[in-house]
Amino acid sequence: MLDYKFITENISAVSANIADRFMKADAQEVARLYVKRTELTTNLQGLQQKRNANADGMKVKTLTPEQRVNLIDEGKKLKEEIAAIEDSLTSIEAELLTEARKIPNMAHPDAPVGKEDKDNLEVKKVGTIPKFDFDPADHVKLGQDLDIIDFDSATKVSGTKFYYLKNEGVFLELGLVRYALDILQKKGFTPFITPDIAREEILEGIGFNPRGAESNVYTLEGDDTSPRACLVGTAEITLGGYYSNQILPRENLPLRMAGLSHCFRREAGAAGQFSKGLYRVHQFTKLEMFVYCLPEESDKFHEELRLIEEEIFEGLNIPFRVVDTCTGDLGAPAYRKWDLEAYMPGRNGGEYGEVTSTSNCTDYQARRLNIRFKDTDGKNKFVHMLNGTAIAVSRAIIAILENFQQADGSVRIPRALVPYCGFDVIKKK
Repeated sequence: MLDYKFITENISAVSANIADRFMKADAQEVARLYVKRTELTTNLQGLQQKRNANADGMKVKTLTPEQRVNLIDEGKKLKEEIAAIEDSLTSIEAELLTEARKIPNMAHPDAPVGKEDKDNLEVKKVGTIPKFDFDPADHVKLGQDLDIIDFDSATKVSGTKFYYLKNEGVFLELGLVRYALDILQKKGFTPFITPDIAREEILEGIGFNPRGAESNVYTLEGDDTSPRACLVGTAEITLGGYYSNQILPRENLPLRMAGLSHCFRREAGAAGQFSKGLYRVHQFTKLEMFVYCLPEESDKFHEELRLIEEEIFEGLNIPFRVVDTCTGDLGAPAYRKWDLEAYMPGRNGGEYGEVTSTSNCTDYQARRLNIRFKDTDGKNKFVHMLNGTAIAVSRAIIAILENFQQADGSVRIPRALVPYCGFDVIKKK
């Protein structure tokens, strides 16, 4: 969430940013409500001062009966006026918060302006695209032929966009997680296995919309004794909520966290050939990186997260490219986002598909979750928060199966994964 005063003083820039992101929000309305709240607060403070003076006046022993009656009448009137303003202030503050939460973070000046992923800006390519002397299969056929992925049984048991991993597929998932986790641990990340459920207010603080037809979140209904909760779509939610409503010691920053979780996504509206198989599923395993840092250091840590993602996929010898994500594809919390897209030979005859992303969310999430640090000047300031995918297992499996397939239908295992998997090839059963 942006600072109310910043929005009010920069209405044109905030409105232009909303337009560049193709989102619906009203900076003018936020400014109006903020000014109204300021006026009400000032009026309330004035009335409270009068009430205090009235109470002090009642303590004077030399008051005449008439003066006492006048003070009592004035006290009753002040009480009514204060109650009315407090009611108005409560209503205005709720409305202001609702409208302000619709406004996205400001985008980095260098973020390409555009609406869809086709408007993203390619900044580098890494690795060599494989050349096959046979027609390469996609991961769906490979997974079924190798008997390591079962979509049909999962559809019968759980519904579409679910899957079973079996045989070597199980060890491939576990190997990918441990491979990436070992890299992160060496870089100072504290490992976590996070809950798969989070309260709605944590999701809203992170910037996810738990409700509505367009929501990508599975919600769990609460009751009178428990709040509404949701299945998390990423450990960014649970890692980001870990320090909510806390003041962190400055000397403890940066905090690097690595969270392993299941991820649950409705994938509302996701369809078509690019969503088939493992590419868009309702449940998958992901290892997420998260950083809390000082505001002046967030750009540096954003670069660090991207380089870690590149190291992970370079180590797997999977060709990929890095793109600077356009404004319309950033999502509300992100100031800037890098996507790493792996080459997938089975994707429309050979195309790149997103496998990781990393976002610098500056203080946008910290304001909503009230996460601050005590600075050297003694003031409490909002931290900057960043997230990045270390490994989204389902999409990494796509890239491995399709890039390392062989003419006989088998699939080689990247050398870096062999010690974790215990085998170097997956053969047809």
